Amino acid sequence: MSFLAQHPVLRLVASPQHLWRTLSLGIKTIWLHKLRSFLTMLGVVFGVASVVAMLAIGEGASHEAQEQIRKLGSQNIILHSVKPPDGQGSSGESRSMISEYGLTSRDIQQIRQTVPGISIVVPSRHISENIWNLDHSIDGQVMGVLPIYPEMRNRSMLQGRFFTDMEMDGRTPVCVINQTVAARLFPLSTPTGKSVRVKGYYYKVIGIIQDEGQMIGTDANGPSADSQAQIMIPFTTLMDQYGEIFYRFRTGSFEAEKVEFHEAVIRVEDVKMVESRAEAIRHLMSTNHKKEDWRIIVPVELLKQAERTKQIFSIVLGSIAAISLLVGGIGIMNIMLASVTERTREIGIRRALGARQADIVVQFLIETVLLAGVGGILGVVLGLGIPIAVQEFAGVTTVIKMWSPVLAFSISVLTGIAFGIYPARRAAMMNPVEALRHE
Repeated sequence: MSFLAQHPVLRLVASPQHLWRTLSLGIKTIWLHKLRSFLTMLGVVFGVASVVAMLAIGEGASHEAQEQIRKLGSQNIILHSVKPPDGQGSSGESRSMISEYGLTSRDIQQIRQTVPGISIVVPSRHISENIWNLDHSIDGQVMGVLPIYPEMRNRSMLQGRFFTDMEMDGRTPVCVINQTVAARLFPLSTPTGKSVRVKGYYYKVIGIIQDEGQMIGTDANGPSADSQAQIMIPFTTLMDQYGEIFYRFRTGSFEAEKVEFHEAVIRVEDVKMVESRAEAIRHLMSTNHKKEDWRIIVPVELLKQAERTKQIFSIVLGSIAAISLLVGGIGIMNIMLASVTERTREIGIRRALGARQADIVVQFLIETVLLAGVGGILGVVLGLGIPIAVQEFAGVTTVIKMWSPVLAFSISVLTGIAFGIYPARRAAMMNPVEALRHE
């Protein structure tokens, strides 16, 4: 006990009544200048809110990117056919032209035979056409795919089933539609068992598949705003009915395209081999194609790019939050220095009555921590509200981690301590005699 009695700071901690009196005095002092104290806290409020909102928006963006990439498949490499600019027909002329581009059977065969570590290659063809149900129609995409397509693209069946290998071999006119087609062509009835028409062909609907851009676990009753209408039919059925050349008629002319495959999904055996196999496929495609009529998508590379983007985003928002906290800390220091000047005589009286320098330091530090702490609490509340508002009105996914408010509040308290030390020491170092003479 003798050691505690000799050390004033430890004496305060060891004496709950003394500490409570000091805390009460700090609260009263702040309450006497309510408006000034509130304006002082604003910098901390906005700084803490920025920290919480930054973490929530950054985590949400990362989660969104990872979910989208996960749906593409971490072990997948996706090849697309792309129509090159020089393959487009000239305007103003009535003529026939066949434009040939994109992925070929040769590409698929060479990938299967020459690139090691490939478990499966799933090609598909796509046609843009009107999809009809009685007198209702929408612009959509007819996709000739293999039965393994949902597994390769991580898309879930919502109703019914996907077509089988037997239906594939038999060229059966069945189809699976996505949510967008179901919602727009069958708004008041169940599509399963009914038929849709594309050109002169009818396809029986045997299932409804998840929209390509929709996350698992979201509302399955309606399409997302940016989803494309899609119907999927067996690849053999599409080849049998539409052939290798697609025709598009325009005013005064028509355009014909020959594309063997519009897309190919390549599954790699090990996720660690994806990037090296993607590089090998790039080299193979560049050798086979003299023009840029293909595009490669590697989800693993996209994930790394998304992580780098998140880091840059976090640095930018973190800098803004740090500047706000710095401004808030400077505001606290400024107001506490003014408070020291105003309370010079009070400090002199307390010193004359036996208060130690440590007592004065603790008194002013408690006031600065109170200012920063209350500002931190208000900032946390505001920071929790911002991500909710962003998600509600901007449609951006946000994820609030449980530790982010604690981190932000801790930073606000540390800011109060850091910027309150100098005013507190300045008050403690005053000469008691000169302080008593102050008017």
